[in-house]
Amino acid sequence: MSAYFEVLRMRSARLLLLSAFPARLAYSMIGLGVYFKVQQTTNSIAFAGLAVGAHALTGALSAGIRGELLDRFGMKWPLRVFVPAYASMILIFNASQERTSLLLFSFLLGITAPPINLSVRPLWKVLVGDAQLRTAYAMDTSMMNSVMVIGPVVVTFLALSKHPSSALIFCAVSMLIGGLALLSLKITRSFVPEKKIKGSLPLWRVPALQLLAIEGAFIGFGWGAFDIGVPAFSTLRNQPHIAGTILAIMGAATVVGGLLAGLLSKKISSLKAMRGIYALWFITTIPLAFTTPGWSMMLLGGIIGLIGGAIQVFYWEVTEAVRPQGSQSGALGWLWSIEGTCGAAGAAIGGVVAEKFGPQWCLAATTISIGFGFLVINTGRRKLSAADKTPSDAQDRDALGDVISTGDGQ
Repeated sequence: MSAYFEVLRMRSARLLLLSAFPARLAYSMIGLGVYFKVQQTTNSIAFAGLAVGAHALTGALSAGIRGELLDRFGMKWPLRVFVPAYASMILIFNASQERTSLLLFSFLLGITAPPINLSVRPLWKVLVGDAQLRTAYAMDTSMMNSVMVIGPVVVTFLALSKHPSSALIFCAVSMLIGGLALLSLKITRSFVPEKKIKGSLPLWRVPALQLLAIEGAFIGFGWGAFDIGVPAFSTLRNQPHIAGTILAIMGAATVVGGLLAGLLSKKISSLKAMRGIYALWFITTIPLAFTTPGWSMMLLGGIIGLIGGAIQVFYWEVTEAVRPQGSQSGALGWLWSIEGTCGAAGAAIGGVVAEKFGPQWCLAATTISIGFGFLVINTGRRKLSAADKTPSDAQDRDALGDVISTGDGQ
């Protein structure tokens, strides 16, 4: 755990984590916030699902564009534009009462989503360098996942209270506070994007990113099916409350998994670690379709979340290692676009499958998708060879010296 304390001793690292927290909380609330607002206004679950899907789809499709903006212009003006625009759009959506306007503003919400996580990720490398990057990614991943546990609880409590409109108001205020706090950091304002190498391949033609995009498509689809399969299964068993418990356990386990990944020796390359844990992840999902809402799904969900949290850390490392220069945010943004779009497709198809054939098939789709994702990474590992390197002791000492001498500058 000493590695975490080394990072947290840096004032700038603490400020980065704290500044991003409110905005990330807003993101963890918005999906359910949109659902409850539309369902309560229209009294239609189907239309509420359509609005949530529109928001998620446009947010995913535009993630790559937001990443490209950060790579080209830095962080100041994209955050200055997107943060207040998104907060305002939430409030406008919250005041809407007509079906057409609700659907339209759901669509626009996704387009105006601020690039919070796409901004935070490159800053860690500036703050800690390569020496502590795995630890920083692990800590940041765990922070993201912990917020994903808290947010749904908060928004559900507010949306079902005597003042349901307070849910989205709180969401808008959280985004505004977090976005402006992130923008106020010196490291954010002074961030200079990498210069692209003249004549370099466009992102979509880079073999390593092509491979990660295919893997992301499988994983996105599988988790989209899972996200609809668990609540559908619980509802059909007349235990709808169990779904929240299962997802909360998974979320908490994901936090722990991310922290454990950060303790893994840097002498193990990110690609080797990712492949090994990926194989274990796939194996643990095999019984998923045979579980039922209750203790079996809670236990297995916790194990899957634990391993999944670790994989996220190494995925970030692998992406950082194989991306072209000048694509600090764009590479991950486009990968998230593909994964998120396929996730929306998985949820849409999963809803039909769960209703007509049974939710077990949604869970089976998750296992199959993870299996294909592992197959893609394993067979194409040569394209990811840049992530199969470990630093020498001298490089570790040099990088750590740079961090100690420059890391506390806020």
